Formats: sequence, structure tokens, C-alpha cells
Amino acid sequence: MEIGKVYRYSRPYDSDPEKKDGLPNYFHYTCTPGLNKALLEAGINRIQEVKTKDGVRRPAILISSSPHKIGSQETPWQDFFDPDNGYIKYYGDNKEPGDDPTESLGNKILLEQFELHRSPDRNRRLKACPTVFFKRVQHGLRIKGNVKFQGFGIINRAERVTQFDQKNDCAFTNYVFEFVVFDLKSEKELFDWNWISFRRDKNLDDEQSLEYAPASWKKWVNGGSKVIETCRRRVVKLLTVKTLEQRPIEGSRESKVLDEIYKFYSDKRRNDRFESLASFVVARVIQSNGHSYREGWITPESSDHGVDFIGRLDIGTDLAKAKIIVLGQAKCEKLDSPTNGYHIARTVARLKRGYIGAYVTTSYFSEPVQREVLEDKFPVILINGLRLAKEVLSIVNEGGYADVRELLTTIDSQHDSKIQQKDPDEILFEE
Repeated sequence: MEIGKVYRYSRPYDSDPEKKDGLPNYFHYTCTPGLNKALLEAGINRIQEVKTKDGVRRPAILISSSPHKIGSQETPWQDFFDPDNGYIKYYGDNKEPGDDPTESLGNKILLEQFELHRSPDRNRRLKACPTVFFKRVQHGLRIKGNVKFQGFGIINRAERVTQFDQKNDCAFTNYVFEFVVFDLKSEKELFDWNWISFRRDKNLDDEQSLEYAPASWKKWVNGGSKVIETCRRRVVKLLTVKTLEQRPIEGSRESKVLDEIYKFYSDKRRNDRFESLASFVVARVIQSNGHSYREGWITPESSDHGVDFIGRLDIGTDLAKAKIIVLGQAKCEKLDSPTNGYHIARTVARLKRGYIGAYVTTSYFSEPVQREVLEDKFPVILINGLRLAKEVLSIVNEGGYADVRELLTTIDSQHDSKIQQKDPDEILFEE
């Protein structure tokens, strides 16, 4: 199987033919002869344990995310998949207020594996099972029955969170799991399902089943947490991103959200207040990678000089901490034309040693502008309209807002109180 390739998942569940409806047949590539099929009927799917001479072994856990159900009663949250950077964030399966989130079937099995995945004992890591990731996607006009393979890996972090189900107007406790997606360089970017089939063979002990594993999995079993980053999948891409990849698909949920953002801040009463939303989104983007970030203030309109908001990125702790000032620029621009490179240049001109920039737009960045930033090695975070819409959608779903407008209204109501006339360096001394 290839990461990023879409497979057909549809009835009848049969390994033949190799292709169905113009796509590779999922069951053809995940078939283990003589054993039950690897189904994706739930979000967290367990392949049945086998009894070996080393004890019980779980062959694999299959994770299936359904983005088209985000915000529904079935999926009142938003998962995040970035396999090319070796990172997946996935919310567990507890949905009921008052229920113990450790006892829901999916959470329970993931927490059991989490203990194995973070163990310093090689023998326990040898007992651990891989998590294999799929995301349900639209293919052409067909919304259902298509799954995109997203790789395999281990649980790197598990955290209890409080979530809000806006459909049922209630809060509940759940887990959010962060996974490391392992690389397949040695396998020429192909995931061989035979490894999972061998893990299902009760006649093979744990060491024997390891022989068939991808090289990165073997490296992790032998090295543990200290080698995780060397096992993480990282794809070297063209450093510029095409326009189509920065704009939502017309008619999609993200497209509707971006339209609403643009209309909200295009109103004459708010056309200079987009900075508050931009500051909030930059904080989320930085924090999503595990970094500590502090929102600072909004600069007065009359004296911003290319800087709309101030923030601070903290790396490390105590004496081993570095504080980096973030100078932010925000532009609510027409959705169908690229942002003006002049505005980015104004922000870059204000950067000093110990500063980085952040530029948030409802639009997108042209390739010449991107090349200029890259060639001059400017430390600037670029957030385009599509990423902005995704972050806002995630905030709405996780924060218990009735809709996008309620979120925007709430953020806008705090705008005036955040305006301050300060030197950016002052944020270094705030606790």
C-alpha cells in the first residue's frame, strides 16, 4: 500500500478484484488468507489477538477518521493528519457525559498500547502493535466508500481533554492521542501488509514476526524513545505550494467557513479587526507542534508599521529556555487573488535577531512570493486561507461554539481590550 493513495472500501467485502470502481480494492491489499478481514467499521478497529508461545499478541490497530462527519453527533471533533511530517492527532471514542473515557472500547485498547509504546523495556516494545491509519475521503462525486492510506506508527502522547458536543449541547471527557508516523524509506515507500499477516500467525513468536517488519519499526523496537525522531516520516517536498493546495475546494466545508470569515471582516465595522482572529490562529498552529506560545497584544492601527499583533514562542524551560518574539501581520483579502508581497516585506523588514514573523491571510501566496521568502531564508510562518479555515473549523468543533459566526463574534468582542501601545521586546519580560 502507498501512503496518500485512495482505496475503494465497499461491499461486498471481497479481496477480488484487484480494482473496484476505478480504485485499488482495499480488501485485496489487506487480505490475510484464512482469517477475518481487516474492517474499518469504527474509528478504532482492533484486529483479533492471537495466542503464541510468547503469549497474546495484537497484530495491529486500524485507525479510521471521517472528516465529512466532523461536527456531527457521531464525530463532534476534528482529527488532524499530517503523515508527510510524521504526525497525526486523533480523538478517542468516548462521547457520553459522565462516562469514564478509559473504559470506552477504543480508548481502552489505545491506552493499553500506549503503555507498551512508551516502555523503556525492549521486551515490552516487542509485544506492542502498530497503529495503521486511514482517512475517509471523497473521490470525484462519491463521498463514501473511499479510504486514503496514511501510514503506520506508534502513540507518542495521550491526554485527557474536555470536549463539547454542540449537537447535543453537552460537555464530555475524552482522550486525544498523538501518533508518530514511521518512515518507509527502506521499503521504497511501500507498506507490505504481509507484515500484519505474519503478526497474525500464531506459529510465529514475537522475534520471528519482527523479522518481517519495516526497518523503522525494527529500529524503534531496539532503540525505544531515543530513536523515535529518526524513525519519523518526513517528506522532502517542493518548498513552494501551488495555489490549488492553498485554497479550499469549492463547496467544501472549508470553503463555506472561509467565505464566512471574509464576509464577517469585510464589514466596514470590522475591516481592521481581523488581527484578533489571526493572532488566535497563529497560537494554535504553533501549539499544535507541541511548542509553548503566549499571545501578546494587538498593535494600534495608526502605528503598526507592518506589525498587527505580538506573540512569544518559548522553547525549553527554566534556564534552558529561549524566548522568541513573534511579529504578526494579518490581511483579510479577496479570496481569489494572491496576497501582496509588499505586505510580507514590511513585516520582514521589522524582524531582528530573536524575532520571527507570522503572516495570516484569507487569500493565498503566489509562488514568486514564496520563493522570495525561501531564497532569503526569512523566518516567517505563512498561513493561507485553507489553513485558516481548517483551524477555525477545528476551534468551532472543539470549543462548543454554535457556529462560525458565534466564534468570530466572541473573538471580535475582545479585540479592543487587546490593543496596546508597547515595544515588542516588552513581551520578553511577561510571565
